[in-house]
Amino acid sequence: MSNQIIIGILIGYFALLMLISFFTSKDANSQTFFTGNRKSPWYIVAFGMIGASLSGVTFISVPGWVNDSKFSYMMVVFGYLIGYLVITFLLLPLYYKLNVVSIYEYLKERFGNKSHKTGAFFFLISRILGASFRLYLVAIVLQQFAFNDIFIFGKPWPFSLTVILSILLIWVYTFRAGIKTIVWTDTLQTLFMLLAVGIGVFMILNKIDLSFSEFIVSSEISNYNDIIISNDFLSKNHFIKQFLGGAFIAICMTGLDQDMMQKNLSCKNLKDAQKNMISFSVVLVLVNFLFLMLGALLFIYAEKSGIAIPEKTDLLFPTIALNSDLGLAMAVTFLLGLIAAAYSSADSALTSLTTSFSIDFLSIENKSEKKQNKIKNRTHILMSFVLVCVVIVFNNLNDKSVISELLTIAGYTYGPLLGLFSFGLFSKRKLKEKWVPFICILITLLIYTINMFSEALLFGYQFGYELLIFNGLLTFIALYLISYKPNKSIQKTEKILR
Repeated sequence: MSNQIIIGILIGYFALLMLISFFTSKDANSQTFFTGNRKSPWYIVAFGMIGASLSGVTFISVPGWVNDSKFSYMMVVFGYLIGYLVITFLLLPLYYKLNVVSIYEYLKERFGNKSHKTGAFFFLISRILGASFRLYLVAIVLQQFAFNDIFIFGKPWPFSLTVILSILLIWVYTFRAGIKTIVWTDTLQTLFMLLAVGIGVFMILNKIDLSFSEFIVSSEISNYNDIIISNDFLSKNHFIKQFLGGAFIAICMTGLDQDMMQKNLSCKNLKDAQKNMISFSVVLVLVNFLFLMLGALLFIYAEKSGIAIPEKTDLLFPTIALNSDLGLAMAVTFLLGLIAAAYSSADSALTSLTTSFSIDFLSIENKSEKKQNKIKNRTHILMSFVLVCVVIVFNNLNDKSVISELLTIAGYTYGPLLGLFSFGLFSKRKLKEKWVPFICILITLLIYTINMFSEALLFGYQFGYELLIFNGLLTFIALYLISYKPNKSIQKTEKILR
C-alpha cells in the first residue's frame, strides 16, 4: 500500500470523527465534557467500551503474542468476567449513590483530601503510562508504513511529528464535548476494529483453504491453543495466577479507573450502567478469543507463505496486512482497525486525564461555568503535551512486548488504588491521612524491588499478573497500621457512604 493511500485514509477517517464531534458538541458545556449530561444510551456505551478496552495494544500485541504464550491469555480474560461482576454490583452502585464525576471523589468523602489526591495521582500516572504505550505502538506502525519515506525540507519525517500530529487530531475532536463525543466515536472505532479482525480471519482462512470450523479442529491450531498452563506454579503464566490476576486487573483498570468509569457514569442511571457492564463483559470474552484465533492464523500463514517473523512480533499483523498478497481490502481494513483501536482508547484517556486533574486537583466544580471552561481547556492542552513527551520517551526506551509492559506497570501503579478503595469499602476505620501518600509510594517501590528479585528471594517464584493483588494487599495492611477506630458520630457518616 502506498503512502498516499495510507495518508488519504487517515484524512478521511479523521474527517468522519470531526463530523461526529460537530453534531455531539452542539450546546456543549463543562458538564457535557465530563458526564455527557448523563444521557448516553447504555448499549452505545457498551459497544464503544469494547474498543476502548482492547485498544491498539490488543489489536497488535495479542496476535503477536500467540507464538510464545499460546492461548493462555484466555485465562486472564476469564478472570476479567469476575472482575466485571464486582464492578457491576459493588462499585457502580457506590459511584451512582454518591453522584460523583471523578470516582476518586469517593476517597475524599471516605477519608479526606490527602487520600483523594493520592488516589487521583496514581490514576494519572497509570493512565498516562497506559495511554502512552498504546499511542506509541500505533505511532511506530504509522511511522514505519506511512511516513518513513516522506521527507520534510530534505530530512526524513521525524517520529516526534507523527506523535504530535496524532495527539493534535485527538485534541481537536474532543476539546468541546469530551465524553459525549467519545461515547459515539468509540462506537464507530469499535466497529472498524472488529471488521478488521473479522476480515483478517476470513481472508487468511481463504488463503490456506480452510473453513473456520475446519480450522478449529485442524492440526495447525493445536500448536497454539493451549489455554491452561499448569505444569509449574512458580512460573508467570500458571493458569491460577492468570485467572486471579485477570479478575483484579479488570477491577483496577476498569472499576478504579476514571477513564473507563467515566463512560459508565455517563449512562442515564445505575440500571443502565449495569446492563452496559454485563453485556460488554460477555462480548469482550468472545472478541479476545477472536484476536487469539487471528494470532494463530497469522503465524500459520507466515510459515506457509515463507514470510519472515519480525523480531518484534507486535509487527507481524501489520507486516502481513500491508505487505503480503492478501490484497488492498485487507490493508485498508487493517489500517482503519489499527487507527480505531488506538484512538478509541487514547481519546478517552485524554478526556479522563483532563477530568481527573480538573476535578481532583483544581476543584473545578466550585467555579463558575466560564472559569470551568477556561480551566478545562488549558488542562486538556497540558495533558496532550504530557502524552506527546511520554510517547517520545518510550520510543527511545521500550524494547519489550507492549502488552506485557502495560500490565506489569499496572501492577505497580494500580495497587495503591486497589488498597485504598478496598480499605474504604471493607473497613470501618479512619486513616491518619498525612501518612497515606508516603505509604502508597513506599509500597509501590517495595513491590518493584520484590518483583525484581522474586526468584532469588522466593525460591524461584516468578510474579505474573497476581502482582497487582499482592500490591493491593500490602497497601491494605499498611493502611490498617496507620488507621484508628472512629467515634460513633463518624461511624454513622460512614454507613451513609457505604
